[in-house]
Amino acid sequence: MRKPIGLQQFLDGPWLGRDAVLADLDGCLLSGDTVLPDVPELFARCADRLWIVSNNSSDTAPTLSTRLAGLGLALSSDRILLAGEMTLRALAAAQPGARVALYVNPPLQELARDLGLQPDRDQPQSVVLGRDTALSFADIARIAELADAGLSIYLTNPDTSHPGADGTPQPETGAIWAAITAIVPQARMTSLGKPAPDLPREALRRAGVTPGAAVFIGDTEATDGAAAMAAGVEFVRLIRPGETPALPLKTGVHTC
Repeated sequence: MRKPIGLQQFLDGPWLGRDAVLADLDGCLLSGDTVLPDVPELFARCADRLWIVSNNSSDTAPTLSTRLAGLGLALSSDRILLAGEMTLRALAAAQPGARVALYVNPPLQELARDLGLQPDRDQPQSVVLGRDTALSFADIARIAELADAGLSIYLTNPDTSHPGADGTPQPETGAIWAAITAIVPQARMTSLGKPAPDLPREALRRAGVTPGAAVFIGDTEATDGAAAMAAGVEFVRLIRPGETPALPLKTGVHTC
C-alpha cells in the first residue's frame, strides 16, 4: 500500500498526464468551507479533466458547483458526481413516481420532487436516508419502524463521519444508519455511495475514458480506495487535514 502524500506531491508526480483525475471532496479538496492547500492549482492544471466523485449527500451537483464558485473554484456541475443525487436519480429511474420517505437536506428534497418522486413519510414505498441535519429523535424512531416493517432503505452513503473545517470528525449518514441497526439489527440497506464503484464508473463513462487512463485521489482507503479498486482505477491517498505523515525509522532506532 502506497504511503499517503500531500497534494503538491501529487501535482509534482506522474499522474497529471492522465485523461481524467477523479477527486473526493471532503478532506481532499475542502475541509468544511475551507479550500485546502494547492487545490486551486489542481483545478487550474487539470481543467476539464477534473471530476469530483463524492459521497456528499447534502448538495446536488448544481448547488455544489455554485458553492465551489463562491470559494474561487470553477467546476461545471456535469463533472460533479454525488452519492445523494445519484441515489435519487437511480430510484426515480427504477420506480417512477414512487412514494418515498425522504430524510435528506432541502436541496435533495427539491431534486426528488423535480424527478417526480412523491415525498411521503406516512405511507411510503421506500426510504431514502442521507445526511439530514434536521433529523430528530422522532425521525429515527420512524425510520426504525419502517426498516422493521421491511421497507427498502436506500442509504446515500455508508460513511460514519467526514472531517470538519479543523479536521474534527462530523457525523455522517452511516452514523445515523448505525443508530437504526442498533434498534433493528435485521435492517438492511442498499447504497450506491463509495466504497461501491458506481460513482467512479459513472465519472469514467461521462469522461469517455478507460479506468487505466484515470487516477483517483482521496483521503480514505476504506471508501475512496475501495471504490477506485473496484472500478479498476489507480488510487492515490492524500494526507488529511491535521494528519501528520509517518516518518521512516532511523537506522539503529528501536521502538517498543
